[in-house]
Amino acid sequence: MTYPMNTTAEPVIDFEQERREILKRYRRLLRAAKPLLKDNDAKLIKKAFNTSLDAHKNMRRRSGEPYIYHPLAVAQIAVEEIGLGTTAIVAALLHDVVEDTDTTIADIERMFGPKIAKIIDGLTKISGIFEYGTSQQAENFRKMLLTLSDDVRVILVKLADRLHNMRTLDSMPRDKQLKIASETIYIYAPLAHRLGLYAIKTELEDLYLKYVEPDTYKDIARKLRETKAARDKFIAKFIEPIERDLAETGMSFVVKGRPKSIYSIWNKLNKQKKPFEEIYDLFAVRVVVDVPQESEKAACWQAYSIVTDHYKPNPDRLKDWISTPRANGYESLHTTVMSKSGQWVEVQIRSARMNEIAEKGYAAHWKYKGNDTQTGQGIETWISQVREMLETAGQGDKTGAIEFLDDFRSNLYSEEVFVFTPKGDLKVLQRGATALDFAFEIHTQIGARCMAAKVNNTLVPLSHVLHNGDQVEIIASNKQKPNEDWLRFVVTSKAKTKIKDLIKEENKRYITDGRDMVAKKLKTLRVDMSNETLNQLRAYFGSKTVNDFFYRVGKGHVDVQELKKFKADKDAKENRQNKINTDAIQDGKTFEKELKKIHGERADADMLLIGEDMDKIDYTLARCCNPISGDDVFGFVTVNEGIKIHRVSCPNAVELMSNHGNRIIKAKWTSQKELAFLAGLRITGTDRVGLVNDVTRVISNELHINMRSITIDSKDGVFEGIIKLYVHDTGHLETLMGKLERVNGVFEVVRFD
Repeated sequence: MTYPMNTTAEPVIDFEQERREILKRYRRLLRAAKPLLKDNDAKLIKKAFNTSLDAHKNMRRRSGEPYIYHPLAVAQIAVEEIGLGTTAIVAALLHDVVEDTDTTIADIERMFGPKIAKIIDGLTKISGIFEYGTSQQAENFRKMLLTLSDDVRVILVKLADRLHNMRTLDSMPRDKQLKIASETIYIYAPLAHRLGLYAIKTELEDLYLKYVEPDTYKDIARKLRETKAARDKFIAKFIEPIERDLAETGMSFVVKGRPKSIYSIWNKLNKQKKPFEEIYDLFAVRVVVDVPQESEKAACWQAYSIVTDHYKPNPDRLKDWISTPRANGYESLHTTVMSKSGQWVEVQIRSARMNEIAEKGYAAHWKYKGNDTQTGQGIETWISQVREMLETAGQGDKTGAIEFLDDFRSNLYSEEVFVFTPKGDLKVLQRGATALDFAFEIHTQIGARCMAAKVNNTLVPLSHVLHNGDQVEIIASNKQKPNEDWLRFVVTSKAKTKIKDLIKEENKRYITDGRDMVAKKLKTLRVDMSNETLNQLRAYFGSKTVNDFFYRVGKGHVDVQELKKFKADKDAKENRQNKINTDAIQDGKTFEKELKKIHGERADADMLLIGEDMDKIDYTLARCCNPISGDDVFGFVTVNEGIKIHRVSCPNAVELMSNHGNRIIKAKWTSQKELAFLAGLRITGTDRVGLVNDVTRVISNELHINMRSITIDSKDGVFEGIIKLYVHDTGHLETLMGKLERVNGVFEVVRFD
């Protein structure tokens, strides 16, 4: 007689099999590192491996695997995918030892020396970045970047660590997946981009989408698989004449087509508002020529000439990053050409050296550092700019640290613009930079006294946006002073930081005056000037920070007499809450009635289950994304407005989840159908008589949906309609959208927030 297995029992661990697997992974790491090893490197790696193995011997990952798999995988990524050497391998093997065990930085320094200890110290600091509120996070991020400007390997090993965590995110609960994925897209993917690690940046972006919008990710991946055969056939035909002509030159080369990443296709779908079938640039063709470094430039232009002999180029889409490499060292020629079938195709042309730098970024520069290339200088320049920003940004000032984080992020993905001084010196600025950005790039004092500029000998205002090849002369005056309006149009971190520093001293006076005025008024109103009161005042008057509120009072933007109204509203709210609490105590008829008092009288109070225990708690739906039943959502605990429910795809979701991970809570819809949610639809198509009638008939007669408003605008035979209506859930909305798309003349139906 047989009995069913007890599926709830703890899984039996085969320690011998795990030991063999650990040694197998360790041997794989040594094989990858072998070409890089010198002298005692192998011994040092072995020592780091044994130290890590011993430190983590009783630890397991969330998946149940031995913890040592993780540092081994991070070291493997550092070697194979970034191209780092022994120092990084040792740091990768030890990166969690100080944080997770009793081992100290001093112990690491004694065993492995000061260089490794410094990298481990930097990595340990980074791990706390996203564990607190925004201010703490920004401060820790600034500390992390200080270590970057000393030794960039800190960031590179951290990126390897993050990549492995993202690859193994399956075993984490949904709310942790959202938090970790949001941090990744918020900081780590842009950092990888800025350091030239395109392969890692692309994978991080794809993995973000895989976990945040899994259905969309699977849908695009499926469509890419389904269209692969047709795409391969097209690429083979496209590259055939290029390969033939390149072969005749005698150069060694590789020509291949590669699909764009799922994340970049998703971005195109969102930006162009077109279905997958109508997105044509789903792939790029890459030509890589293997020639000596001194003849790279000529070989690349020769390959460009061959490509354009066969296909007509778009003159507006030629990008020459060989003559002037990007700030992260990226070198390549990009052009877009028209194929014989009437389809635009992006072609990238580069040397084997450029290709390695494009894939492995900063680490590949070290390999070629003996050669005095512009490439290496670009990344060194960027790191020295980071150091300069850090020296002035938010030292000991939490507000400054938050602003610094925002400014730094805005620079990470930026494209460049190349401009010249009157003497012909080249300056590389962020795309969108203005004449004032240029002035601060030259010198802080020139920026501070800048009144106007001459661009190509024409007088322009400070806000004039610069273009490639512009020659810029700054006109300065001792009477000029920086003002807050300048922050509206400067884009570089350097200019923003310097302007804020220059006006900060002036602002301190207003903040002090405002604080004194508020303190005096609160005293007359008999209100305690506690942190809670100040936070309520900040929210009540719509200020970002308490100091911002004091500044507005000191400057006269907020009349101190308005604090009376704040006090009256606060008292009225407290009285209402006290009455509810008193009623709940007095009215003890049923437990359900008391719950209703606590959770509010909302008609849809039972629609969502919130938190770890999935309770029914009062909430409000965020106006920024208007979630409806069936949307993938999360709860966010606000300071003054309780729990707000946002869609995972909300435009503010990434910032909320990465900056305030500790205030994110789970939320999921229950299956009630009787409630209605407001949703918006945008309809476009070709105009005809009776079209509005047909659209409203589908909404009102066929599906019996209530409309709140409808506006249709028609121009030259094309119409756009905006409809706001009440639906039960996402399924109800999708049914409606499907029916509307079948109406004669309707081209596209899109939901908007």
